[in-house]
Amino acid sequence: MTIFDEVESAVQSYARSFPCIFNRAKNEFLYDEAGNEYLDFLAGAGTLNYGHNNDLFKARLLEYVMADGITHGLDLHTKAKGEFLESFNERILKPRGLDFVMQFTGPTGTNAVEAALKLARNVTGRENVISFTNGFHGVSLGALATTGNSHHRGAAGVSLSGSSRMPYDGYLGDGVDTTAYLDKVLGDSSSGIDLPAAVIVETVQGEGGINAASTEWLQQLESVCRKYDVLLIVDDVQAGCGRTGTFFSFEESGIKPDIVTMSKSLGGYGLPFAMVLIKPELDQWKPGEHNGTFRGNNFAFITAKAAIDEYWADDRFAKDIKRKGEYIEQRLDEMAAAYGDGNFSTRGRGMFRGINCVDGELAAKITHKAFTNGLMIETSGADDQVVKILCPLIITDANLKKGLDILAAAIRDICAKEAEMPEETDYFDNVQHVEPELISLAS
Repeated sequence: MTIFDEVESAVQSYARSFPCIFNRAKNEFLYDEAGNEYLDFLAGAGTLNYGHNNDLFKARLLEYVMADGITHGLDLHTKAKGEFLESFNERILKPRGLDFVMQFTGPTGTNAVEAALKLARNVTGRENVISFTNGFHGVSLGALATTGNSHHRGAAGVSLSGSSRMPYDGYLGDGVDTTAYLDKVLGDSSSGIDLPAAVIVETVQGEGGINAASTEWLQQLESVCRKYDVLLIVDDVQAGCGRTGTFFSFEESGIKPDIVTMSKSLGGYGLPFAMVLIKPELDQWKPGEHNGTFRGNNFAFITAKAAIDEYWADDRFAKDIKRKGEYIEQRLDEMAAAYGDGNFSTRGRGMFRGINCVDGELAAKITHKAFTNGLMIETSGADDQVVKILCPLIITDANLKKGLDILAAAIRDICAKEAEMPEETDYFDNVQHVEPELISLAS
């Protein structure tokens, strides 16, 4: 029996899927105590978009620590915070025409969601919040009320109220505009749906199965919110920080949310960090109404600023993400066509993609087989039926191909089909390549 079996709570989950002891990590690789190397297509569930121990971030962090920089400062003004605020405002918000104030909450995505919901209710004076089927917003009680997954909801121990569920884009099948249904129930005083304070939505539902909302659906959702004077909250905890190809996942749709929640890869280095972006006129908090001992991680301010300055000063990194995303899409489409008797399908956007294996047990066997061959990858969806791609955005072309080769072999072996994969083509030779030095880690 290991120390983990002896004293750690049974609530652990990822350790059950990847049963070894890890002791080192670099870029897109993890290593265990036995010296085995694993390509990481899990990346801290989307926390490590810039890879493990990014050299640039590490150098800045070590410099800050050695200079006795502020470690913990509650919400005091610190040099590290000021420099992050300036960089985020100048490099992220202003170029996108976004006007937000930034609130630092406790360092988890669910706490950012709690703050967003609380603020929306306080500003509007309404209680109800519209959330969506298959949505995931966290497991503390307020956020959990807006989360669809019955496994997580069932652990609450109390009834969960304050949220009405609506069908997400595609939930009722292609060709059904579910925002029209939302419009109908909000306009009908007898629908049983109270006029909400806010609508909270993920543009790509990560835990829900990599369901990607269309541009048209998001635009129509925003229109419905404006029609009824309802606040629009975009949960960008997992889909943000470049995962879909733009810094914010909602950029390509052109919508302008009232509130945005962020965490996971925001800190850059895997350090805990969460933030709520709020339109200035909605920033109606009284001092200390939403607080926490660890709001505003000064170490994360340092690495988050480094990430913004290095990767988001221009559009080269975004273009590289889109290029790699197109390759992932092509490879997953090939896998879906070759296996699963025509039942497999693909979904997602940018480098946030998955392959729907229909059966959760089958998907679990595929990810287990991939792990035995050196690839860490997880599942998502209501029945864990979707194999989810969450590799670091900085992954090299060669290692991206290697990881997808491992996944393809795992699907082939588990499905035990005789069908041949399509003839391999060197996709990267057929697209405009972004030279490595354009996104290098050199300072």
